[in-house]
Amino acid sequence: MSAAPTRSPLLLRRRIATYFTGGVEEIPALVRALAETGRHVHDLSVNVREGVTESSMACAVLVAADEVDTLLERLRRLPAVVSAEPV
Repeated sequence: MSAAPTRSPLLLRRRIATYFTGGVEEIPALVRALAETGRHVHDLSVNVREGVTESSMACAVLVAADEVDTLLERLRRLPAVVSAEPV
């Protein structure tokens, strides 16, 4: 008797907003955290303003529904991240 083929999880497009300190220097670490596990990142935008302590990054990520919380926790563990939330 053969085993039933395993299905890959359905990837959904999820919007994520991340707020961080440290300015432009922190952007590579944020993008790396999103891409390290092979997630596809779309519509990435970053808002960094001089004189403002907190910057923001918004993007859409293709991720399985049961992996969203794990991704958000990964972002929240970065030292510069103030918050990361689904939008």
